[in-house]
Amino acid sequence: MPGVEFNCSPTIIGSMPHKDPTVACAQIAHYLRDIPAWPQLPKRSFLENMYVQYSQGFPGVVVDEAEKKIYVDRNQDLNRSLEQFYSAFLENKVDRFVISADYAAGLHRFLSLDNLAPKVVKGHVTGPVTWGLTVVDEDGKGILYDDVLGDAVPKLLRLKAAWQERELKQLCRRTIIFVDEPYMSAFGSVGMMLSKEKVVSLLNEVFGGIEGLKGVHCCGNTDWSVILGSEVDIISFDAYNYAQSLSLYPEEVKRFLDRGGTVAWGVVPNEAEALNRESAASLKDRLEEAMAPFTRKGVPFRQLIAQGLITPSCGLASLVAEEATVRALELLVELSERIRTRYG
Repeated sequence: MPGVEFNCSPTIIGSMPHKDPTVACAQIAHYLRDIPAWPQLPKRSFLENMYVQYSQGFPGVVVDEAEKKIYVDRNQDLNRSLEQFYSAFLENKVDRFVISADYAAGLHRFLSLDNLAPKVVKGHVTGPVTWGLTVVDEDGKGILYDDVLGDAVPKLLRLKAAWQERELKQLCRRTIIFVDEPYMSAFGSVGMMLSKEKVVSLLNEVFGGIEGLKGVHCCGNTDWSVILGSEVDIISFDAYNYAQSLSLYPEEVKRFLDRGGTVAWGVVPNEAEALNRESAASLKDRLEEAMAPFTRKGVPFRQLIAQGLITPSCGLASLVAEEATVRALELLVELSERIRTRYG
């Protein structure tokens, strides 16, 4: 499916501020008819926190809802659980890595919808860099730095992505799975002791479980040449606050587009004050400004439009009022319609 022309169709990153999955899914079904995505609902439960949501089945993982903590307890004997984990991985037993309804009420409600007729359906999983550096051991060390547990991280997320994609295919045979990597904004700093080769290897291992389109979302400044060096099909970035972050890599982006890649332009803000200040017209101007550095480097504007998606800058769970989510979705749809009407 690489090389799909989305023509700046709208979709979302994933999270929403709702506690009721039925309401969240109803809004998605109403506004995002072509590319709906299931809603993560972190305000509903700590189990829907992006680090906890995909943790079921990881050896030694402890989720403390009362303290709102997740960690891996290496003081317990992990040999048996690691043996079972690797056996399931080698046999590709994705049914052992279900994301249960307690951990993803929005996903399970989404899967039960009967009023969808999407062209593509989108899911998401936390990326191996972000998950492996945020989930720590009992000493507070990111488990990605542990030789044994670190090797298990991308395998867990690969299985979670594969199970999720299989379920989403009940709604539509064409899928997009985003790998969310906010921690990549720290790449190259003292807080992340990972090489470019290691990051690419981690991403590609997760991608190995995805049959459809594979995306990476990072909402801050990062070295996009690292992500573009992976087998990614869609790169998603915050074009509202960090438009310049991608423009630093015009040659890499051009090669990515020429091989059929897609850029998801996160040009609709996810902050209430900015949502009230902006209009579809002002966001269209902002999007064209974000695309301008690439056209100056020889990337055809029509190619940027054809191989583009329009999204919020990041997840919408940061919004306090659910009404603000409606505003974001309305702007998203209106902006997409303006672009497609103007440029075809």
